[in-house]
Amino acid sequence: MNKKLVAALSGGAALVLALTGCSDDSNKKLNDWAKSFCDPAQAQFKKIQDANAAMQTADNGSTDSKKVQQTDSAAFQKISGAYASLAKSLEKAGPPPTDEGKQAQQNAVKELNSLSKGYADLQKQVDKLDTSDKLKFADGLRDLSSGINKLNKQSEAAFKNLEAGEVGTAMAAQKGCQNPAASGAPAPTQSAKS
Repeated sequence: MNKKLVAALSGGAALVLALTGCSDDSNKKLNDWAKSFCDPAQAQFKKIQDANAAMQTADNGSTDSKKVQQTDSAAFQKISGAYASLAKSLEKAGPPPTDEGKQAQQNAVKELNSLSKGYADLQKQVDKLDTSDKLKFADGLRDLSSGINKLNKQSEAAFKNLEAGEVGTAMAAQKGCQNPAASGAPAPTQSAKS
């Protein structure tokens, strides 16, 4: 039950973390911009990964529902804060120095803030689940996973626009935007289909 929730959530984290592009880019302004966003973003990406890992290991099938609830609630709170911090980092970095950079940045900031609010709402929902009945609790977790899938789909377009072309290449070249644990994580297009 909780594994489905984590799988859905991991898709959203992969969307943020799997910043694509692999060719060299000599545009110093663009690389400087990517560095100004990616360096502070690295800690937030790690928080999202750690929260996902905590949820993944929280339920081995026999774990007490209250313990799973506490772990998921703390993870949602951590993820919500991380997305809010990512939005602030992106605002501080300013728009990427491209023709459509300002609009892409504004859309991505809006989506990051929306994700932050969405995960804060999920935290409230998981906190309200009835842990005294394991089946009801499992049903509640399943309901939450559909909310996570909805959040992931809402954010995909803005990230695709922000990561388009040279911007994505510049971001992918920055250590802070690289995901060392991305091997095996679903690619953004795969997570959108789930």
